[in-house]
Amino acid sequence: MAKTDRKTGVEKTLCEQYLYIAFVVACYWVVSIAIVFVNKSLLSARQDFDAPMFVTWFQCVFTYCVCLFFRRFRGIFTWFPDIQFSYATMKKTLPLSIVFVAMVTFNNLCLKYVGVAFYYLARSLTTVTNVAFTFAILRKSVSGGAITCCLVITIGYFAGIDQEGLSGGITIKGIIFGVLSSCCVSLNSIYTKKVLPAVDDSVWTLNYYNNLNASLLFIPLMFIFGELPHTVFVTQMTELDFWLLMSLGGVMGVLIGFVTGLQIKATSPLTHNISGTAKACVQTVIAVWAYHDIKSWAWWASNWIVLFGSAAYTKVQQMDMEKEFKNKTILPSHEKSPKSKDGATEKLLDSDSS
Repeated sequence: MAKTDRKTGVEKTLCEQYLYIAFVVACYWVVSIAIVFVNKSLLSARQDFDAPMFVTWFQCVFTYCVCLFFRRFRGIFTWFPDIQFSYATMKKTLPLSIVFVAMVTFNNLCLKYVGVAFYYLARSLTTVTNVAFTFAILRKSVSGGAITCCLVITIGYFAGIDQEGLSGGITIKGIIFGVLSSCCVSLNSIYTKKVLPAVDDSVWTLNYYNNLNASLLFIPLMFIFGELPHTVFVTQMTELDFWLLMSLGGVMGVLIGFVTGLQIKATSPLTHNISGTAKACVQTVIAVWAYHDIKSWAWWASNWIVLFGSAAYTKVQQMDMEKEFKNKTILPSHEKSPKSKDGATEKLLDSDSS
């Protein structure tokens, strides 16, 4: 009877863990997909609102205000770090903030000129540019398997552009902004690794300073692109529905950072990457259904090629990091515990998945 009880207890614990992981992954998928559709609604040509800089500025200000709220009421939100404002730290995070501003700007400009169904494919060169920058900037060697995966992704990317062009669903601006977005996403990962030590490896502290810097950097950009006069006189600025949608985008911007970290913590960086790839596939299918698009089999094939290449790269990356870990291990094998090995491997996975 005791064994049966213990067994039942274990099964119940495992069941609860699986349910929790499933819940976290589901939250990530919902938030990640929702923020794309919300931003597309704000930036769509059907809206009389041509101000992508203002949209991203508002979301940065919203996130910063949420961080201020958590900081003010740390007695309740005990998990939030005790951030002491420092101009020196603000200056150290500025290079990352510049790259971050460029990334979110090109993300929204890309989303403005391409459909949600093609959005993932338009930005699919992120893996390719990440490998290129890793080799050029960080001077790290790249394995043959990673290069092969990049070639597969590139083939799928150009095949997708060809098919999207036949249906008239893509523009030159959409392609350019997609490539620039991919480059900035890769640079953002590299600069995040460099800047995190300046904020004691705290993601929330980094979000605090990064969004503060970005909020200031977007102000001259809105003037340069002539958005501030436009946003003052545009019809939507006085409509409740518009501000509800803007606020929803701000909430989603805060949640995406939270659920991303939660998914990595509940699973692993590798599982997070796989989840993101699968989410992109579902996002594409939902977009085609929601916008009543008709796509050819060749268009779908190009998406699957990119998804396959991305998934394969994630696996190759894991194998390369495990190999690197084994090569860099100093302690004899009999002195290493499974826990320390897994912990170090997880650290390596974390460092390459940001």
